[in-house]
Amino acid sequence: MVKIKPFCGVRPPKQYAAEVASRPYDVLNSAEAKAEATERSLLHIIKPEIDFDPIADEHSEEVYAKAVENYKEWKAKGWLVQDEEEIYYIYAQTMDGRRQYGLVACCHFEDYLAGRIKKHELTRTDKEEDRMIHVRNQSANIEPVFFAYPAVAQMDKLVERIISEAPEYDFVAEDGMGHTMWKVTSKEDIAEITAIFEQIPALYVADGHHRTAAAARVGAERKAANPNHTGEEEYCYFLAVIFPDDQLRIIDYNRVVKDLNGLSEEEFIAALEEDFVVEKKGSEIYHPQALHNFSMYISGEWYSLIAREGRFDDTDPIGVLDVTVLSNLVLDKILGIKDLRTSKRIDFVGGIRGLGELSRRVDSGEMKVAFALYPVSMQQLIDIADTGNIMPPKTTWFEPKLRSGIVIHEF
Repeated sequence: MVKIKPFCGVRPPKQYAAEVASRPYDVLNSAEAKAEATERSLLHIIKPEIDFDPIADEHSEEVYAKAVENYKEWKAKGWLVQDEEEIYYIYAQTMDGRRQYGLVACCHFEDYLAGRIKKHELTRTDKEEDRMIHVRNQSANIEPVFFAYPAVAQMDKLVERIISEAPEYDFVAEDGMGHTMWKVTSKEDIAEITAIFEQIPALYVADGHHRTAAAARVGAERKAANPNHTGEEEYCYFLAVIFPDDQLRIIDYNRVVKDLNGLSEEEFIAALEEDFVVEKKGSEIYHPQALHNFSMYISGEWYSLIAREGRFDDTDPIGVLDVTVLSNLVLDKILGIKDLRTSKRIDFVGGIRGLGELSRRVDSGEMKVAFALYPVSMQQLIDIADTGNIMPPKTTWFEPKLRSGIVIHEF
């Protein structure tokens, strides 16, 4: 069973919350972050390369040092203040009229190492190292990770009661996403939440695999350096926002390809027909209607592709995924793209940008063909994590993203 705890959060006073809170470090490139960052924005702490002119290398020692300097400055100026008592927080996100309620808590690094916090993606060592340096230098988790848990009716009722009170924060960010937060200060409520999670067998990493791995590695480092380690030290815990699985929605993660591997368009479509029922849909955007139905855009036309029977394995957690079907039958078999992680011929487009972004990139001449996929379900993600499998690259896109700077955990 998983272990969580309340903590003394470091966070902005109400009047600064909307300005301090920022989009996550990996959603913006450095130039975008520099353009978006206002005076108090957390971007100065999570992307401190923007404070140099010209923008500095984000992996340089001076940039890592600037992150620490800025964090200290934000606290000295009162833009970030620590709560005096260990509490939980409820954090709600609103997008397109839909709301999801997460618990802001600290999770134990041993749960990750023991597989009770389950992943569905591979991580890259270089990205883990980068996040580790930030966590190690700050002795803090500046940005939370995004977890899911199997929904529990008792927790839903508790949250429903807590959110009937006035929130601590309630603002709409510049991207139109709503962010609302409540403090959970009642000792009875805190004890009940902790007890509920003691009965939950596993948490699932939705977004933030590298931050999770980095936090766990820093926890293991601190454990190894402490001969009197008990497992209850603050460094054993890292910051997460944990949502019930039935409130989350995964949106599509699509693909664009630069060329047809030497084939003419006619040859390419003929090759597709071996494994798919191909139907031209015209110039209007066509969205996939169900699992194993893809939409394709090429030369100003949208197509429906339906995988033929026997071309996929619905009994296999990986084989059932449309990213697997597309990779095996199109990207590899026809287009010769063997490794999605390293190929320069393919790019990935989050569904939040809409399918119009796919046609735009093809119409511009940058790309030759685009594919839109039916979104993965939360149940598919959980099945993969539970069976110890790993999803292919760029399979899931969660939206809305967590706002960084709502709460920070120091250890």
